[in-house]
Amino acid sequence: AVDLASKRTASGTDFRQLNPKGYVPLLELDDGQRLSEGPVIAQYLCERAGRRDLLPACGDPARYRVLEWQAYISSELHKGFSPLFNPALAEDAKGLLRTALAGRFAWVSEQLQQRDHLCGEGFTLADAYLFAVSRWSRLVGPDLGDLAALQRYLARIGARPAVRAALASEGLSA
Repeated sequence: AVDLASKRTASGTDFRQLNPKGYVPLLELDDGQRLSEGPVIAQYLCERAGRRDLLPACGDPARYRVLEWQAYISSELHKGFSPLFNPALAEDAKGLLRTALAGRFAWVSEQLQQRDHLCGEGFTLADAYLFAVSRWSRLVGPDLGDLAALQRYLARIGARPAVRAALASEGLSA
């Protein structure tokens, strides 16, 4: 656990000593190496666990669709939220950022109109990432309530037993 405001871990360690970037997530491997960047950590964990349902094998075109979504979520959604958490940023600037994010989420919602998951029928690590990032809108906007396909999708993902268990373990509501 990391207090992101103070950059201290639960044990009191300066988190920047563990990750000079100063942000989460961070995964320490058995050999002491550390991975930062959520999409890379997710890929590592899928490959290590042999979860080809979550991330298909190298060379499979389906893999590159998952990675394409991972890149979009990372660069266009995740990064778009970061400034909204900055209390020093002017509200008019935040309004512009919310508008841009709303447009990107509208596009995502359009993609979900004819399918249950980002990459078709099966749940992948891209779905997990989109679910997590989308939840930030509850905290800082934009309001995504009018995006019907996205809302149906988020409800389906949120109803998955593993997702419910993960949220509960973090003390979060569905």
